[in-house]
Amino acid sequence: MRRSFKFLLRPTRHQEIALAAMLGDHRALYNAALEERREAYRRAKVSIRYCDQSAQLKEIRNTDPEGQGRWSFTSQQQTLRRLNRAFDSFFRRVRAGETPGYPRFKGRGWFDTVTLVEGDGARWDSQPHHPAATYVRVQGVGHVRVHQHRERAGRVKTVEVKREAGRWYVILSCDDVPTVPLPATGREVGVDMGVVHFATLTEPVEGVTDERGHIPNPRYLKTASGELAAAQQAYARTKRGSTRRKKAAQKIGRIHRKVARQRLDHAHKTALSLVRGADFIAVEALPIRNMTKAPKSKPDPGQAGVYLPNGAAAKAGLNKSILDAGWGVFLGILMHKAESAGRELIPVNPANTSRTCPAPECGHISGENRTTQADFVCVRCGYTANADVVGATNVKRAGLVLRKAALAA
Repeated sequence: MRRSFKFLLRPTRHQEIALAAMLGDHRALYNAALEERREAYRRAKVSIRYCDQSAQLKEIRNTDPEGQGRWSFTSQQQTLRRLNRAFDSFFRRVRAGETPGYPRFKGRGWFDTVTLVEGDGARWDSQPHHPAATYVRVQGVGHVRVHQHRERAGRVKTVEVKREAGRWYVILSCDDVPTVPLPATGREVGVDMGVVHFATLTEPVEGVTDERGHIPNPRYLKTASGELAAAQQAYARTKRGSTRRKKAAQKIGRIHRKVARQRLDHAHKTALSLVRGADFIAVEALPIRNMTKAPKSKPDPGQAGVYLPNGAAAKAGLNKSILDAGWGVFLGILMHKAESAGRELIPVNPANTSRTCPAPECGHISGENRTTQADFVCVRCGYTANADVVGATNVKRAGLVLRKAALAA
């Protein structure tokens, strides 16, 4: 398997300055390459590719030995590849008829990652000072101490240096990471994601759910909303370009970073407990991007320039709750942990899972079956249950059907 490992860096003051300079020079390279592509097409209708710009790197480094010449050649290639991927995504969206989103210039504070190749520009686990400590060597920066809080597995392929709200991290992308199969439990569960409850299982699992099969929703962003609003108001009162404005922005970043870390920690712990407690897990393949889109406006046919109510305020609140729950983060982590543990994870189509009666010989599908947000009452057979448990039951049933079909094929 290929896995990533993220560790906190502890650079010295001089190393922080060098890391910031590295980000600045790579940002300048990215912007210059973007400008070249734009101008070449605007003036001569010529499309410039990655290979054309990569061939210019040698000359750029020779003419600027104290700037671009300080950094790894392969890391600069990775920056140009990053721009190339942005253009590939742009053209893919154009062909698909989606909002294109032309690649933008990166302003200060909007370019926080540099990717280096292991053995060429970076070297992991170099220990020049203390045999018990871990260091990563970055060309042009030196040996930076790493806070390695867990063991790394596999073979390091790339080393990514990232700045997040004033802190520095290293992200290792590793190949050949071995699986660690867990003992069988004999349990099969379906998972229904929600907002009132973070998730609901078909049956309670010790250490994961309460006695009714619900996993509580921690709502980290909502908890921090008061502190975040005060920090944003303080930022709005500062002068553009002032030191106070910079400090206020850093405080907002720290709050968001804390929320993101809490959400990630919750996702890791919940996914690990779920993988340990079940052999087969069926989950909803949720189209989260579509689910969190703003509703379309409704023009009034009788009055030009007037729009009818479209429930945008209520939808905005629901979207915020969905994003605060972090479904996408959790499902991605669950998939990786299930693969590492040798568990079976099957995503199913979520359509009508909460509207279908799970009673044997019924299966009636109707929106009227949901009497309230929490209650399910089948209008045909009278089956009654918690709506989230019904959704989880139907997800499990669909997952078992898909598994049976896959085995038969």
